[in-house]
Amino acid sequence: MARLSDIASRIFDDDRRLLKFLPLFLASLVYRAGVSLRNFLYDAGILRAHKMTCAVVSVGNIMVGGTGKTPMAIMLADMLKGQGWRPAILSRGYGGKKGGRAAVVSDGRKVLMGPEEAGDEPVLMAKRVREVPVIVGKERVFAGRLAVERFDADVLILDDGFQHRRLARDIDIVLLDGRRPFGNGFMLPRGGMREPHKALRRSDVAILTSTGETDDLPSEEISQAPVFRGRRRPIDLVRGREQDACPLNCLTGKKVCAFSGIARPDSFRRILEPLCGGVASFVPFPDHHVYTAGDIEHIRKACRDSGAQLMVTTEKDGIKLTRFPDFFRDVYLLRIVMEMVPSRPGFEEYIITRLRK
Repeated sequence: MARLSDIASRIFDDDRRLLKFLPLFLASLVYRAGVSLRNFLYDAGILRAHKMTCAVVSVGNIMVGGTGKTPMAIMLADMLKGQGWRPAILSRGYGGKKGGRAAVVSDGRKVLMGPEEAGDEPVLMAKRVREVPVIVGKERVFAGRLAVERFDADVLILDDGFQHRRLARDIDIVLLDGRRPFGNGFMLPRGGMREPHKALRRSDVAILTSTGETDDLPSEEISQAPVFRGRRRPIDLVRGREQDACPLNCLTGKKVCAFSGIARPDSFRRILEPLCGGVASFVPFPDHHVYTAGDIEHIRKACRDSGAQLMVTTEKDGIKLTRFPDFFRDVYLLRIVMEMVPSRPGFEEYIITRLRK
């Protein structure tokens, strides 16, 4: 029979855990109520979405970060351009300091802003997509009008736009993590959900994303909309400041020191581990982290202490490391693309058909 002291200790521990999570749980209820009220106002037509003179495709999610929205927006831009459309990408520019209603990050020919002004993701997209303007701004309606008037865009790709209901869209694409589509099931800040599961009713396409070919799909029904599968696939490495590309087999048998400042650093590690001889050390930072000289020294020390032969990070992190040229020269950036599994034609046909209606 358990002693009374053991039972009392367990009860005390349970109460302490309850008290620890109760404020977060109550805050998540308040957050959920606010989200539900806003969605109700839009659904009822009390708040109205602004309709553009061109098509709009939104790429978003219902969880905080880590589902591959940026690679998806890049893939869509390339796909639509290849089909004869004139796309432009609209981004909020999280972490950027550029004021004003909207600003041009890229005119399709030249990158005009850095990450300090525009944020890391818009600059990454501007570098990756050619002949596609990238515009950053909190007022997406104004940014969209700028894209149409200045660049004659006939389709706008709204990056991270599922919750931005002020701008009407023709297609809502929602990305979900194939491993844990809904996290722990709680709304912010108790969990990672930005909206409840029922918000998927607004989506036109759901994409389960993964980092490997063998990840199992969830067995439960995800969405009433068509469900596709996407994979974040590494394609090559870029050597820091020199920007020299090298094949993935440069990592074969090498012990690496990996670091990243993305929403889910573990996903980067899962992609990297099969490519190298082992992740000797791993240094995570918060999403959109702005690197300091102290961070650089910390990474170098982790590399030395672990006996790693190479330092590897994400392409997104590399955007913010250019102001440390000596360090950046020694870092390898892993480039990743989004690809549809088993192939893209079915997804591409669905999107193009919807846009031509």
